[in-house]
Amino acid sequence: MALLEKANGELLTEIDDIADILLPAGVSLESWPVLRTSELKTLLSSPGLTDAEKEAVLSGCDVYFNRLRESLGYQSRDLVVLFPETPGLDDLLAKFHQIHFHEDDEVRYILDGEGVFGFVLPGGEQVALLVEPGDFIHVPKNVEHWFHLTAKRRIKAVRYFTSTAGWVPVYTETRLMLTHPFS
Repeated sequence: MALLEKANGELLTEIDDIADILLPAGVSLESWPVLRTSELKTLLSSPGLTDAEKEAVLSGCDVYFNRLRESLGYQSRDLVVLFPETPGLDDLLAKFHQIHFHEDDEVRYILDGEGVFGFVLPGGEQVALLVEPGDFIHVPKNVEHWFHLTAKRRIKAVRYFTSTAGWVPVYTETRLMLTHPFS
């Protein structure tokens, strides 16, 4: 379940309280149960996955993808699998640790592991959101944010896209003030 740290160090644990803080930026957070068939349990407990195993995990979560496709027009999804032995992990994460935005929505459903999304709220306050299995987050396009893994250095997350073009980070000049939340 998500945990939000405000700039003053205050921690919020209730999803409704967290949602209220994120609402001015247009960020939404929901809790979706992680489906736990025996096959999914096995796959989610493995550090790395083959392409076929990733597709099995995605198929096991398609109840959510189908709902998003019908209600919001999402067209594709993939599975991000990061773990300590991921080749080039530090270089990959460095790209997302800087404050940036995307020209398309960033939508994630966390299945395993944990990570931290940071946000620059309207008015400039920065907050950090720890996401864990079952957290579904929707970051609208043009919202300044950053991402890093926790000390566990592992996450499995479904990414949902409205177009096959995907997205790239657009870096901003905003200075990161919350440097090590949830590390």
